[in-house]
Amino acid sequence: MRGSYGDRDRDRGRDRGSPRFGSSRGGAPGKKFGNPGERLRRKKWDLDQLPKFEKNFYTEHSEVQRLSQFDVEEFRRKKEITVRGSGCPKPVTSFHQAQFPQYVIDTGSGKTLAYLLPAIVHINHQPYLDRGDGPICLVLAPTRELAQQVQQVACDYGKSSRIKSTCVYGGAPKGPQIRDLERGVEICIATPGRLIDFLESGKTNLRRCTYLVLDEADRMLDMAFEPQIRKIVDQIRPDRQTLMWSATWPKEVRQLAEDFLKDYVQINIGALELSANHNILQIVDVCMESEKDQKLIQLMEEIMAEKENKTIIFVETKKRCDDLTRRMRRDGWPAMCIHGDKSQPERDWVLSEFRSGKAPVLIATDVASRGLVSPLATRSTQALGACSRS
Repeated sequence: MRGSYGDRDRDRGRDRGSPRFGSSRGGAPGKKFGNPGERLRRKKWDLDQLPKFEKNFYTEHSEVQRLSQFDVEEFRRKKEITVRGSGCPKPVTSFHQAQFPQYVIDTGSGKTLAYLLPAIVHINHQPYLDRGDGPICLVLAPTRELAQQVQQVACDYGKSSRIKSTCVYGGAPKGPQIRDLERGVEICIATPGRLIDFLESGKTNLRRCTYLVLDEADRMLDMAFEPQIRKIVDQIRPDRQTLMWSATWPKEVRQLAEDFLKDYVQINIGALELSANHNILQIVDVCMESEKDQKLIQLMEEIMAEKENKTIIFVETKKRCDDLTRRMRRDGWPAMCIHGDKSQPERDWVLSEFRSGKAPVLIATDVASRGLVSPLATRSTQALGACSRS
């Protein structure tokens, strides 16, 4: 990997004052419009007039270079990895082969690091932000919980390079988020709705964005974010570097990949068909509607017999979530609930109580199904990622 990692002074040139974004650049702040993004117009990009930027910073480790084509194919076969597209690098099986610094090697792995570490290297090789510049790296996520988790990782690993990041999402005051953007951040993690709001009102822009990540793309489609995503992507130069991550690969996600990624490599781990995780015991009990609550109580008595156990109960509706929580608390169960109608401070407090074990029973709608407790959820082992080289 060319260049230094982790020693660049990202604050240099920042003391020229914070940028000011006014209503003349996007209408009155806070004004509501009929449809999100309807005031945004697709930009016409002239690539000849745009400043050039470097994308490829990867250098093969000697151990990776020594892998034969047979070794590569055998590794992918054992791990059920399929690759589509040309020019895919040989597999890197350890952190030291990726030539990341020691503090990264001492940490666990994860999907978030898989796109944030290359993002940090990418940012370190771009010009410093000028007054009024938007982020260099944009990560779009479907839920505020996932966005907050990504932002925490970005903060932890961006410190050594003095890379600033912020998290932009609905359900929280706009003021602190706007101030972060005005001061200048290299990484912005955002949910589509709030980012559209800030773009329309001129609080930020994507003129400097050259590294785009679509995290949980299938989930964003499930939540009907596709129109907003397309509006946002229209504001980013077409020769950007794009990465897309999805747990499933339905035709809608494939269409997004075809539209947003050019000359891309697709890597799939596991079968394309959904399947249960074989490491998780799954018990399906088919019962009448009137029997469900009693069966749930019986199951809870078995689970909570061990004091260290924590339990997550997913329900379909917010009303069911509230009703079940009230009933369980009335019966003496230390239950709390979380769903989309809860305020952000309340959701944060409930999650803190659950993680600490003070409230070991969490009842939730699917707002918690990804990003929040995904390591505990019973989901497919499948993971897909696509990365555009152009």
